Amino acid sequence: MAQALARCAREVADFVDAGGWHQAPQMFALVPTATLAAAEPGLLDDLADGAALTPIQQHSLPEDITGGSPALDEFLATSTWPEGVVGCALVQEIVVLPPAAESTLDDALMPLLADPDAADRAARSAAENHPEKRDARLIVAVLKDGPSLTLLQLHPDEDADPFAPIDLRVAENLAPNVVHGLYATFDTVEDD
Repeated sequence: MAQALARCAREVADFVDAGGWHQAPQMFALVPTATLAAAEPGLLDDLADGAALTPIQQHSLPEDITGGSPALDEFLATSTWPEGVVGCALVQEIVVLPPAAESTLDDALMPLLADPDAADRAARSAAENHPEKRDARLIVAVLKDGPSLTLLQLHPDEDADPFAPIDLRVAENLAPNVVHGLYATFDTVEDD
């Protein structure tokens, strides 16, 4: 299933990339292609040949949800999937910094550690204003009873070929909280 998840995550990345940069976070349900084809035979021509999974874009997230925001965390914590959805993917734009920027962030956060919200705001502000920041897209996909995959797409430089294929990097151990948050959307809630 890891190969099917990788193919599906790439399809999600290509779809979102076609819309350009500066987009709101997007969620996708991952559904077995065979299940979708059986339920909607009219879609057969639109489904990827040989793909075990098909991503289905979900409705737009509320406007107050931005990449990496506490509102996104809250949204994930209150989201669930219907039966038949075997995985999900989240795409969000983030800012990445070079390793040397860590000391700058530490200096901004140290006085605020007692207040997690203030520390979060300070970290975001320091990252957004850092001279070496780079915009990126984080694509995280999970299968409810299987593997996860995290991809990173750096915003191309101004002199990059606009027709070049997107450069996706597999990022091990990147965004473990997002991975955990996506798995939690499959947790069943026991009725009292």
